Amino acid sequence: IQEVLHVAGVEMQLTAAVSFLTVLQEESVSIHTYSHSFLHIILQNLEHRDAGVSNAWLETLLAVIEALPKETIRHEILNPLVSKAQLSQTLQSRLVSCKIMGKLANKFEAHIIKREILPLVKSLCQDVEYEIRTCMCRQLEHIAQGIGTELTKTVVLPELVELARDESSSVRLAAFETLVNLLDMFDADDRSQTVLPLVKSFCEKCFKADESILVSLSFHLGKLCNGLYGIFTPEQHLRFLEFYKKLSTLGLQQENGHNDNQLQLQTLEQEKKYISVRKNCAYNFPAMIVFVDPKNFHLELYSIFFCLCHDPEVPVRYTMAISFYEVAKLLNSGVYTIHKELVTLLQDESLEVLDALVGHLPEILELMTNGGENSGSESKLLSIPDLIPALTTAEQRAATSLKWRTHEKLLQKYACLPHIISSDQIYYRFLHRMLTIILTNNVLPVQKAAARTLCVYLRYNRKQEQRHEVIQKLIEQLGQGKSYWNRLRFLDTCEFIMELFSKSFFCKYFFLPVLELTHDPVANVRMKLCYLLPKVKSTLKIPTDKHLLQQLELCIRKLLCQEKDKDVLTIVKRTVLELDRMEISVDVFQKRFYENDLLDQEKERQEHLLLEMEQLEKEKQQNEGRSTNVNDKMFEKKRRDSKTSSVLAKSIILSVPGSSSGTSAGKEDKKSKLVRSQSFSTQALHPKYSNIDKCPNKSSATGYTSSVSGMGKSCMVSFSDDSFRTHSSGNSGNPAFPSSSSRNLFNSSDQKNNGNKESQSRKMSV
Repeated sequence: IQEVLHVAGVEMQLTAAVSFLTVLQEESVSIHTYSHSFLHIILQNLEHRDAGVSNAWLETLLAVIEALPKETIRHEILNPLVSKAQLSQTLQSRLVSCKIMGKLANKFEAHIIKREILPLVKSLCQDVEYEIRTCMCRQLEHIAQGIGTELTKTVVLPELVELARDESSSVRLAAFETLVNLLDMFDADDRSQTVLPLVKSFCEKCFKADESILVSLSFHLGKLCNGLYGIFTPEQHLRFLEFYKKLSTLGLQQENGHNDNQLQLQTLEQEKKYISVRKNCAYNFPAMIVFVDPKNFHLELYSIFFCLCHDPEVPVRYTMAISFYEVAKLLNSGVYTIHKELVTLLQDESLEVLDALVGHLPEILELMTNGGENSGSESKLLSIPDLIPALTTAEQRAATSLKWRTHEKLLQKYACLPHIISSDQIYYRFLHRMLTIILTNNVLPVQKAAARTLCVYLRYNRKQEQRHEVIQKLIEQLGQGKSYWNRLRFLDTCEFIMELFSKSFFCKYFFLPVLELTHDPVANVRMKLCYLLPKVKSTLKIPTDKHLLQQLELCIRKLLCQEKDKDVLTIVKRTVLELDRMEISVDVFQKRFYENDLLDQEKERQEHLLLEMEQLEKEKQQNEGRSTNVNDKMFEKKRRDSKTSSVLAKSIILSVPGSSSGTSAGKEDKKSKLVRSQSFSTQALHPKYSNIDKCPNKSSATGYTSSVSGMGKSCMVSFSDDSFRTHSSGNSGNPAFPSSSSRNLFNSSDQKNNGNKESQSRKMSV
């Protein structure tokens, strides 16, 4: 290799550099052998006439320095470096020396660096070539970390100050960026007396004499503002904030509100520069929220946030979409102020923006619905009225594009919606759409994503009628569909059902439809079913599902006896062996299956809880309807018999369920019960709701009691006689009797009820 390399072409040189690095990384030889055999070849080729080759060998050397012992580095690299860094050497040689010194700063103690490396650093910082000064300036950050705070203050900072005033713009830019990166190493005095004046001068010149630094300044502005926050006066704080606002709209409009003639004649290069500046402002937006304090966001930064979210350039909006989650987290309870911008970005015409936003969509929506001060289960979604149309529009736009990965990602993230919006809204706006995607889309990952999200929606659906309808459609349109492709997707969906639902749920609705596919005319369907059979068998419990186990064994026998396709038959035989080795779980807990059984029991309890909640809502609606009907009838009866009511009033007890008077406590209890029922869709998997047992509901003369107990906590809703009894008052629909006389009527009627059968019969007739 050594003989060939000096006459080799560029490609061989590049390959050799990579190969030498691979030998080191894989430790093919000892480090002693490597330094003896390979190191001198690397050093010889550092100054190759081709810049690409030279850089490749330099990258290899910098990686080798990390692994070499100090003595080898000192003799083989550091000592020759002194001569190669001299002004008499070539430009390429001095550039290589600068980069090597930055790497060596972390390998030696501070006193060695001070004695042997720092003199070379100072010399190269004063080099006649601006490329050398720029390169050395960028290495000062690594050197400062190697020599510590004290030497940085006395040696590095003065060099940086001088380089910041260099005649070359590239040197000034390198000095500025190094200064920002070393902010943490400077104390308050250095920041206020040295760094801050330099930064202010950069800000003042960037629009006039030194536009080259504008893009870099906009990129580092957030770090600068927060790094210098402690030394700012209120006036300086305001000045930097205004400077940020100016950069955020650079290239869009002028301060006077009209376009400048010069802006109309901007070159393409200037436009690209201004777009980069606004993009950097979008990148720094979370840092600027911290700078102004989230409490002042609406007053100080909302207008800029609005402009950046509506910027005409896609890279700016893309960056805002990426940082949207960080902004929402910082605003916390004030997150309601950016609802409109979320909807705007969801409806953005660019799929890149949508893809960037969707990455953290579940977390953003959770903050939107739960982070605000006025949020709650009752007001869920009221705070984002346009959310559902925006979500449906985003999905449709992704579906019609060729970017199926964005569509797949979107469908996966939409699985969070049961925690955000109500079950009915999901059913009518999203669930059927998922089924349509499974049936019509041609991209397999998209179909699988839609299938899993549909199963999640089914898992949280709170109406049994709707659940049955969806299950029926899955079986008829997928499991019994004409296309074999749909029947394959049915098997995919069944896998998600087994993952998300309890074993009993799968056995009840999907076990037999899956087994029916053993007779499928397409070999691929039967083959996929055979792969799925072990999972299907694992859902059975003995002795409850003994009849299903018999059906499974019967289907396997038929496959073994009747299968003609040799590939399917091979898989059937392999599956039979696997099924024979499987142990079926029993109804009682077993130690080996304890965790799985516990998880399955948890899922089953949550499914029962959904049924209980649905029943509770129905009974609540029936009670309210009955209350309304009885009130109407009683009011009509009293109106017709107004002439005789004064005679009968002493012996009449008005017992009307759900009246508004005298039942405030009962109604509050019922209301709280319904609220818990309505909010279940967002809490169905929460641990504190996961251990709720089904309790009997009793309705009798003594009252209506429904209890739901869970995880050591119990909620009791009790409607006693008083909850269904109307105490006559001026507000209860009977203005003829005051409330005090009403209580006397109750007492007198009780006495007569005990001793007077005639009054009782009259009361019954009324």
